[in-house]
Amino acid sequence: MDQPWINNLPDGVLADIDAAQYSSLVEMFEISVAKYADKPAFINMGATLTYRKLEERSRAFAAYLQNELKLEKGDRVALMMPNVLQYPIALFGILRAGMVVVNVNPLYTPRELKHQLNDSGAKAIVVVSNFARTLEKVVDETTVESVIITGLGDLLSAPKRTLVNFVVKYIKKLVPKYDLPHAISMRLALQKGRRMQYIKPEVEPEDLAFLQYTGGTTGVSKGAMLSHANVVANVLQADGAYNPLLANGKEFMVTALPLYHVFALTVNCLLFIHKGGKNLLITNPRDIPGFIAELKKYPFTAITGVNTLFNALVHNEEFKNVDFSKLKLAMGGGMAVQRAVADEWQQITKTKLLEGYGLTEASPLVTCCPYDLEAYNGSIGFPAPSTLIQVRSEEGQILPMGEVGELYVKGPQVMQGYWQRPEDTKEVIGEDGWLSTGDIGRMDEKGFFYIVDRKKDMILVSGFNVFPNEVEDVVVLHPKVLEAAAVGVPHDVSGEIVKIFVVAKDKSLNEKELIKHCRMHLTGYKIPKLVEFRDELPKSNVGKILRRELRDEVKKA
Repeated sequence: MDQPWINNLPDGVLADIDAAQYSSLVEMFEISVAKYADKPAFINMGATLTYRKLEERSRAFAAYLQNELKLEKGDRVALMMPNVLQYPIALFGILRAGMVVVNVNPLYTPRELKHQLNDSGAKAIVVVSNFARTLEKVVDETTVESVIITGLGDLLSAPKRTLVNFVVKYIKKLVPKYDLPHAISMRLALQKGRRMQYIKPEVEPEDLAFLQYTGGTTGVSKGAMLSHANVVANVLQADGAYNPLLANGKEFMVTALPLYHVFALTVNCLLFIHKGGKNLLITNPRDIPGFIAELKKYPFTAITGVNTLFNALVHNEEFKNVDFSKLKLAMGGGMAVQRAVADEWQQITKTKLLEGYGLTEASPLVTCCPYDLEAYNGSIGFPAPSTLIQVRSEEGQILPMGEVGELYVKGPQVMQGYWQRPEDTKEVIGEDGWLSTGDIGRMDEKGFFYIVDRKKDMILVSGFNVFPNEVEDVVVLHPKVLEAAAVGVPHDVSGEIVKIFVVAKDKSLNEKELIKHCRMHLTGYKIPKLVEFRDELPKSNVGKILRRELRDEVKKA
């Protein structure tokens, strides 16, 4: 594609990366843990995990998977936990064993968890005890053969471990009773693994590293196949964009986004392992006072989040008392950053809130705003290094600068395809390797890209994808519902919320009853916040419900 504006971009932003710099994430990891051995890698609840300890414990975990569980290269292992020290240990242990990480949202309902475990063919799962009850309900109906359980405080020092686990279980009552008689504790798994031989497998660039689940642009949740080469490339692309700002071995990243989310996984965890930085893991970012108390303890230099998190912070008076003197980089992703939030953030922290854009199918980073931008400009920035973007019409024609069309992406970070779904893969990746994003955007005369709208019906709630088909399928399970259509409604805090339009079979059905039904089958952010009953829904001449008309009604209201 002819991109005449390329030479007008800031130096370094589009410089190509050397995608062959590392053969795998394992090689990248091993180089970093050797180089930065005695530096802190992760901090959580006051406990520090050095690069040396991360190497030792992840190697023990890899050995346990290989020897005790008899898992082989390419087997899938699920991780179902929030941000705790156990996550990076398990993550790198799985990768070092040549296996594939399947990240699972801990808040999934049994139905959602069952689908993901069976679709991925996961043979083992590591789960925090708070969510073990969900697993108990479906584990016998899945491919999972081995369960490893850990308490939130299991890797803290002995006195604190006992205290945290006691408070979580008995005071806050956050660990519902569960029965998983054959499960083993992660602490015991690590103890056993230390005495076992770790056999380093040959990990090739095209081997799978992650099955990262997403709805794609439409439909049921699918596993994006991200290879070691895909993710290594994306780490190097992020580094290429911000390398002049971030010093090796000296940065301190605040990680409030869950590491099972692909944005935090690549930009926070993997990039900062590559840079020799340290990550402050926030286990419960919804506890804003507790989060701010943590921020006050550390001279952090970088932070990422979604707009809703930044919004909550800037509207808390105590946040103004945090020391921002070391802060260099604040980046929003997962959903659109709102101008009001960006302006307030810059006023308080004296640091710009930059917006990036990506999608799971691209590992995820596609664009990033330059760090020397004077102020928030509403754009998603420039293409990441070694990334090409085209704006195409519905007919597939490349559109000139300023015109609005669908964004197509090409680069080494684009996934191999959807796991065991060749037809779905063909719908989004052409024979020429260009990925259809499903997002509508434009490029201005300076080369900045802007997201205008989404081509598909996906709803974005606090940075998480909600697919109308899934919500509608759950709603129509209710015996009193005839038809349903889900759309996104703009919301000041979460970006969008889910509204459901319902045609009832039984007129006694009410909003409270319907939402109670949804809570049984959907994760919190997918549950409709608004319900409107209708006598009929708009349909095409072949009977397809027209969500577009409902969205237009919402916009006009």
